[in-house]
Amino acid sequence: MTKTRSMATVLALSVIGWICGAAAQAQATRTWVSGVGDDANPCSRTAPCKTFAGAISKTAAGGEISTLDPGGFGAVTITKSITISGDGTLSSILASGTNGVIVNAGVNDRVILRNLSIDGAGTGINGIRFLAGRTLRVEGCTVYGFTGHGIDVVHTSTTTPGELTVVNSSFSNVSVAVRVDNAAGAVAPSAVLDHVYVNRTGFGFNVLKSGVGTISNSVISHVTNQAIVAQDSAVINASSCVLSKNGTGAAAFNVGSTVRISSCQIFNNTIGVNVAVGGTGDTFGNNAVLGNGTDFVGVVTLSSLE
Repeated sequence: MTKTRSMATVLALSVIGWICGAAAQAQATRTWVSGVGDDANPCSRTAPCKTFAGAISKTAAGGEISTLDPGGFGAVTITKSITISGDGTLSSILASGTNGVIVNAGVNDRVILRNLSIDGAGTGINGIRFLAGRTLRVEGCTVYGFTGHGIDVVHTSTTTPGELTVVNSSFSNVSVAVRVDNAAGAVAPSAVLDHVYVNRTGFGFNVLKSGVGTISNSVISHVTNQAIVAQDSAVINASSCVLSKNGTGAAAFNVGSTVRISSCQIFNNTIGVNVAVGGTGDTFGNNAVLGNGTDFVGVVTLSSLE
């Protein structure tokens, strides 16, 4: 009888231990990081983690990582639906010599990056890389100091196109502010930019292959090459944008590419609008294109707004 009771006691303790261990490892819907946190913590509000990488493993899919106070929270790779929010404080990612954020999530996953300062310190590779996932939304972010791209989209899905949305964000001191592409054999992604500010970059908004990009209410200036440029069979639609002091304001770069501009102000560029032979340039008669070294190169078609 005693032996039986002892075995039962051991079994009960084992079960309790397993339950407690599982509870300790359970992922929370909301986690927290702090400049004085510790990644050994559970990432709760009273015991926050130190880095986004430390918090993401303790955050449930569809959950949110929030910042308690100013700090640098490190580069991070995202493989599931999640929101990383720096609302209300300075929330920084310092990515010297590496990528700031890599999004390599599931085919239906949705990722939001909100109010983050992503600094490459002059040696970082890309601010944000979007490789896989259904949607990536970038809100209120500042991306600067990378040798590569501010946002680099090279989507890999062969079945579901990725969707990038960028709002109220700025890019500077990068090779390309936002570049949209897809891997060989993958479905072309799309991108929507609104209230985006680009300054001192090599290129502004660049869409390749058969992707579709839309940019509105944005300012692109002091870009060495093209402020907005469609390549291959890509399409860029631009509305209510200011393109000034760039190499070229808007361009359809080669055969099959299309750029459409409406209600845009294109001033003081070396070339205002450049449409390659075999490319398509559409304007709707409501743009201001003047003061450029050359206002138009190539054939630009005046289309009706009706």
